[in-house]
Amino acid sequence: MNLPFGFQKDLVVGLDIGSHAVKVCQLKKLSNGYAIVTLGSTVLPEGAVDDGTLNDPEAVGKAIADLFGNLKIKNKKVGFSISGYSVIVKKVNLAVMDDAQLEEHIMAEAEQYIPFDIEDVYLDFQDLKTNAKGTERTDVMLVAAKKEVVDDYIEMLRSINLNPVIVDVDGFALENCFEYNYGKNENVALVDIGAAKMNINIISQGISVVARDIVVGSRQLTEQIQNTCDIEFEEAEAIKLGLMPVEEKLREIEGIYSATCTQWVLEIKKAIDLYHANHPDQPLKRLILSGGGAKVNGFSDFLARETDIEVELFNPFQKISTNTKKIDPDYLRNIAPEMTIVTGIALRTSVI
Repeated sequence: MNLPFGFQKDLVVGLDIGSHAVKVCQLKKLSNGYAIVTLGSTVLPEGAVDDGTLNDPEAVGKAIADLFGNLKIKNKKVGFSISGYSVIVKKVNLAVMDDAQLEEHIMAEAEQYIPFDIEDVYLDFQDLKTNAKGTERTDVMLVAAKKEVVDDYIEMLRSINLNPVIVDVDGFALENCFEYNYGKNENVALVDIGAAKMNINIISQGISVVARDIVVGSRQLTEQIQNTCDIEFEEAEAIKLGLMPVEEKLREIEGIYSATCTQWVLEIKKAIDLYHANHPDQPLKRLILSGGGAKVNGFSDFLARETDIEVELFNPFQKISTNTKKIDPDYLRNIAPEMTIVTGIALRTSVI
C-alpha cells in the first residue's frame, strides 16, 4: 500500500467509491495551481459497497467504466480511498529515530498498536515530527488496512483496465483537499457526512490530532422520511435537501430531523470535546462541513448553534480553476460539498 504523504510526479484520477455513489475528479497542473479537467458521479446499486467493503465488484466496476467513458477520461492511473472497519488510523508517541530505524521499529512492534493480525494488513506510517527542541519523542501516524479489502478494490479496478497506483484514506484525502484550498495555519474540524458514514478529522497547526469514522450517514434520514411518508426514495431525498415542500406529516418529519441530526451532532461534539480536553489553549476556529449530508436542509445552522462554533460548507474548488464553458458553475456549486474527498485524491501524485 502506498499511502500518499508526498507530492512527486504525475497526477492521478481521483476515485471516491462510497456506499451510495462513485465520484470521479481529474485535475491538471498549471503554472500557478490546478484546473479541473472533468468530474462527475454515478449512483451505485443498493448494497454494492457497504462499510467500505466491495460486495459487488462487477457492478461497481461497470459503473466506474461507464463514468470514465462518459467523461472521456484517458488517464488510466487512478487513486482511491478506503474507510470503515477495515482501516485503523492511530497516532503513537515514539522515541525520535531516523527513517530506517522507525520503519524497523514499526514493523516489529505494530501488533501492539493494531487490533488485526499483522500478516493480514498493509502498514504505512509518517513521522509527524512534533518533537520540539530538546525533546526525544515524536508523534507518528500509523495506518493499517486489511489486505483483503484493499486487494478486492485493486483487482476490480484492474479488471476494467485501470491502474491503481495510490491507496488513500478518506480522512487524509479530506485533509489534503483542505490544506490546498485553505492552508495549514488554523485549528479546524473537518466533518464529511456521506450516505452511510461520517468522517471527522480535527487539524491543529497543520497536524491531524483526532481522526475517526462513525457509522452514521445521510441515507438513514432519507430512508426514514421515505418510510414515514410512504414515498419514493427520490422524493424523500428532495424533502431532505429542502427542494420539495412538505405539507402532510410535517410534525413526523420534523421529529425525524431532530432525532437524526441530534445524533450526528452528538458524535461531532464527542470528537470536539476530546480535542479540547487535550488542546485547551488551542480552540477550534471553525467547523467545515462536506459530503451529501452537508446539504441537509438546516443542518449547518443547527450544528453551529449546538457547538457554538462557526460552520461553513467545504468548497474543494476554492483555489482550483474551472472552464465555465465546459462545466456549468451551478452544477459545480451544487456538487462541491460531495467532491471534497475525491478532489483530495485527485491532488495526489504518483511516482509510478
